[in-house]
Amino acid sequence: MGRLFGTDGVRGVANADLTAEMALGLSVAAAHVLAEAGTFEGHRPVAVVGRDPRASGEFLEAAVVAGLASAGVDVLRVGVLPTPAVAHLTGALDADLGVMLSASHNPMPDNGIKFFARGGHKLADELEDRIETTYRAHASGEPWDRPTGTGVGRVREYDEGFDTYVSHLVRALPNRLDGLKIVIDGAHGAAARVSPEAFARAGAEVVTIGTDPDGVNINDGYGSTHLARLQAAVVEHRADLGIAHDGDADRCLAVDATGREVDGDQILAVLALAMREAGELRKGTVVGTVMSNLGFKLAMRREGVDLVQTAVGDRYVLEEMKTRGYALGGEQSGHVIVLDHATTGDGTLTGLLLAARVAATGRTLADLAAVMERMPQVLINVPDVDKSRVASSADLAAAVAEAERELGETGRVLLRPSGTEPLVRVMVEAADIEQARSVAGRLADAVKSALG
Repeated sequence: MGRLFGTDGVRGVANADLTAEMALGLSVAAAHVLAEAGTFEGHRPVAVVGRDPRASGEFLEAAVVAGLASAGVDVLRVGVLPTPAVAHLTGALDADLGVMLSASHNPMPDNGIKFFARGGHKLADELEDRIETTYRAHASGEPWDRPTGTGVGRVREYDEGFDTYVSHLVRALPNRLDGLKIVIDGAHGAAARVSPEAFARAGAEVVTIGTDPDGVNINDGYGSTHLARLQAAVVEHRADLGIAHDGDADRCLAVDATGREVDGDQILAVLALAMREAGELRKGTVVGTVMSNLGFKLAMRREGVDLVQTAVGDRYVLEEMKTRGYALGGEQSGHVIVLDHATTGDGTLTGLLLAARVAATGRTLADLAAVMERMPQVLINVPDVDKSRVASSADLAAAVAEAERELGETGRVLLRPSGTEPLVRVMVEAADIEQARSVAGRLADAVKSALG
């Protein structure tokens, strides 16, 4: 039986993989595990619970709230808010845990449960494992120790959460956005109200698309995984830039005034230089992943900014930042973490800081993003191979070495076994797209031959 918790909580098709019974059971288990760990000692425990607009979030939220309250935890329901809002409110309200119901950029039928520890930080892997073990034991019939009478949890709406979070975002800005016209694509998701409100309070003229969630349309043709509508809207409205979020708004991609995409690597480059100028880029370092574009690496080297690279996944970026004391990190996909203002990736905060840099410098987003040149990148998934032998195959090592000799200093090769599927990902970067395609194709063939 596989581990329930993945890299970003528990996810699956709502009411099939992720049921109301599971949501309730995991919540009760989380309460018991945290109580045993001493988190609740000396006070009555409190949890913050939020969700994205998916229809399934309504019954899953009810199950989570019921589970927590039945375990003696008081619950503050904050309603539809982004994942980073729940993390922020967990810390700001000194709550003992936070729970977010969302499947991020996944399609509407999916949903997920993510737990935050006190302070709004990701729950430690060891605690997730204990929650899962406890949940499985009780799902098979072991009885719970249940409080009664005044020991049960109380539930109330916390409508102030929206304003508390938006005010926090605006306070984080180094300067206002007056004079900028910005198109916001909310992905019909959790940021549909928050992001336009935050940008407007900061002084921007705001045009919105993808901000009418109905429980079904989340991520459907809008948001950071579907940029075409935002690109067209920016050009149509002659906006200075556009900002796109995913379903739970923990990521941000941007579009410049010409309609060209500005990805997470470019956003990181712009923010790294801005933070260094302000004396906020601790240790002169930014954290990326092994999938960061080579152009980003070359740009940071040229600008005198150190780059530390981790495994793929914002959890690994965050771990490195917290361990080493860095202030900025993120991924090409738009997960950007600014630890001075957030404990997790925050798409609205990222977009605001990017727009603030445009406003402060008087330069266009295209000009700022030109600090790095994106190298053409080709990714090929090679299925049905023995991914466990990627590092040990001599034939494959020889093929990679030959490819690296051909690419020289202006290219890069990365072979990565998938964490969830029986396939190997072949990534090649080169100065020329045709060369990247050619080398990637040959390496994909080598993977099939050596590992098939």
